[in-house]
Amino acid sequence: MPNTVTDETPAGEGSPPSAEDRHRRRKPGGSASSGLREGPGPHRWRGWTRWSAWPDWSGRLAVVWSALYGAAALYWAFGGDGFPYERVHEDRSSGSILEPSRAEIVAPALSVFCALGVVVGLLMLRRAGTGRARTALLAYGWTAGIALALLIPDYSLLGLLVFSPVLLVFAFTGVPGPQDMGDILYWHRGNLLIVFVGGLLWAAATLAYQRRTAGRCVYCGRAPHGPGARTGTTDTTDTAGLRRWGRRAVLVAVVSTLPYDITRIAWYFDQPLGITEEFLREMRETPGMLEIGLALGVVSTLGSLLMHGLVARWGEVWPRWVWWKKGRTIHPATAVVPAALVAVALIPAGLMAARAFEPASWGIVGPSILWTVWGVALGVATCLYYLRRRGVCRRCGRG
Repeated sequence: MPNTVTDETPAGEGSPPSAEDRHRRRKPGGSASSGLREGPGPHRWRGWTRWSAWPDWSGRLAVVWSALYGAAALYWAFGGDGFPYERVHEDRSSGSILEPSRAEIVAPALSVFCALGVVVGLLMLRRAGTGRARTALLAYGWTAGIALALLIPDYSLLGLLVFSPVLLVFAFTGVPGPQDMGDILYWHRGNLLIVFVGGLLWAAATLAYQRRTAGRCVYCGRAPHGPGARTGTTDTTDTAGLRRWGRRAVLVAVVSTLPYDITRIAWYFDQPLGITEEFLREMRETPGMLEIGLALGVVSTLGSLLMHGLVARWGEVWPRWVWWKKGRTIHPATAVVPAALVAVALIPAGLMAARAFEPASWGIVGPSILWTVWGVALGVATCLYYLRRRGVCRRCGRG
C-alpha cells in the first residue's frame, strides 16, 4: 500500500494549489518565504529540482558506490595492486586511521562491509524493514556514513578546500619548484576523497529511509501531525530560540579557532609558542613556510567572522557591501551548503590531529584538535540556521 505521507507528488498535482499559491504571493523576507523564493526562469528551477531530488538518487548511488568499492577491495584482497592503505613513502601517505595496514587483513573486511552495504541499500530502496529490522538497517547506514565521512578520512578535504584557488592556478601554470600536481593529488589522498563521498551518500540515503519509514515528509522531515502539518499553515518554529542557540554554537566555534590563529601569527612574529626554537628556526629557513602559516591563520580568522552570518541579519539579506545583490533575500542553500561542507571537513582533520599529538610540541597539531569542536559547533549552527529559514516545503506544503 502506498505511503500516503511520504510518496509526495510534485507541487500542483497532489498538494492543494491554494497552499502553493499563497506561499508564492507572500512578501520576500516573510518567515515562510525567506529562502524559498522561486528563481527567475525555468533553468534555475530545473537545476534546483535535480538537487532537491536527493532522497531518490542518494540511495541508488550509495548502492553503486558500495558495489564498486567492494569490488576494488576484493581485488586488493587477492593481491591486486594499488591498496590505498599500505605503508608507502611519507610523501605519498595519508593520515587515515586505516594507514598503514595490511591488504590481506583490511581489504577482505572492506569487501564484506561493502557487500553488506549493497544488501542494506537495496532493502532501504524497497522501504523494507519494521521494528528491529528497521533499527538494524538504520544502524548500518548511520555507522557507514559516520565512519566513511568522518573517521577514515584525514585533513585532505579541508586542505583542498583551503588551497582550491591556488590549486586551480597550479593546474594551468604548474606547481612551483620540483613538485608537480601528482605530489599533491596522489592515490592515497584521492582514495580518501572517494571514501568521503561514499560517507555523504550513505548519510543522505539513511536519512531518506529513516524519514520514509517514520511517515515523515522525505524532503523536509516534517511529521503529518506536527506543527505546521496542514498545508498552508503558518510556521510555528521558535525562530527566537533557534537564533539564541545558534549564537551559542557560533560562539563555541569562534573560540575553538583562536589557539590555531594565535600560534600561527606568533610564529610569524618570531615567537616559538608551542614549539621549540629549533623548529622555529627550520621554518624561518624554509622559504614561504611562515608566510603560509600566517595565511592559514588569517583564513581561519576570516572563517570565524563569516560564521556570524548564520545568526546575523546579513546572513539572510544581502548587505550593502555586496552591491550587485544588496537588499535581496539570501537563499538558505547559499549559506547551508558551504557551511555544512566545511563542518564535515573539519571533523576528520581534528581527529587526525588528535592521533598525531605530541605534548613536547603541542603548538604544531594541538590547536588543530579543536577543529573537531569547531566542526561540530559549526554543524549545529548551520542546522539551526536551516531550521529557522526553511519555510514551507515545496513537496508536502507543510510549514
